[in-house]
Amino acid sequence: MSNVSQFAYRPVVIVVSGPSGSGKSTLLNKLFEEHPNKFGYSVSHTTRKPRPGEEDGKSYHFVTRDQFGQLINENAFIEHAEFSGNLYGTSVKAVRDVEDSGKICILDIELNGVKAVKRKRDELDAKFLFVSPPSLKILEERLRGRGTESEDAIKSRLEVANEELAYSQQEGAHDLIIVNDDLDTAYQNFKNFILDTYDRKFANI
Repeated sequence: MSNVSQFAYRPVVIVVSGPSGSGKSTLLNKLFEEHPNKFGYSVSHTTRKPRPGEEDGKSYHFVTRDQFGQLINENAFIEHAEFSGNLYGTSVKAVRDVEDSGKICILDIELNGVKAVKRKRDELDAKFLFVSPPSLKILEERLRGRGTESEDAIKSRLEVANEELAYSQQEGAHDLIIVNDDLDTAYQNFKNFILDTYDRKFANI
C-alpha cells in the first residue's frame, strides 16, 4: 500500500523528464532562480555516488542500497526505479514538504519514474513535460563534454535516451515536448508551461 494515499488532496506536481544531457537541469535552475517562491524541487533519493559540486540533501539524498531498500519496505516512495545500475526514488515526504510550503512540486525523474507517476494519476494531479535534445549526436557530444562519464556510462545513457525519445513520441506520453536546440527559446516555452500550471492551481483556491 502506497503512502501517497495519506494525502488529503491530489497534489499538483510537474514531472520534468528528458535524457541526461538534454539540458533539463539548466532549464530548472533558471526557473528556480527567476521564481524562487513559486516552485519547490523534490529532492530525490539515489544510491549513486555524488558528482563534484553536488550536496547531500540538496542535489540528492545520497543513500546506500540497504538504506534505499529499507525506505521501499516502509512505502516511503511515490515512485522508484533503477537507472544505469543506480536506484532513484521520489519520497512522499519530499512532495509533502513542498506542498506544505505553498509551492508547486517539480519532479525531475527518469522514464521508469514517469511511468510510475502516471499509474498514480488518481492520487496526483501530474503534468508531464519532456525536454528533448536536438539529436542523439548532439546529446552524445554534450555527455562527452562533461568529462565525468566513463565510456560504459555514456553508452548506457545513450541507450536509455533512445528509449526515452521513443516513449515521448507515443500519443499522450507528455503534455509538452520541448526541443532544446536554442536555450532562450526552450526556456521561454518551459517557463510558460510551468507558470500556466502554477496560475491554474492557485486560481482554484
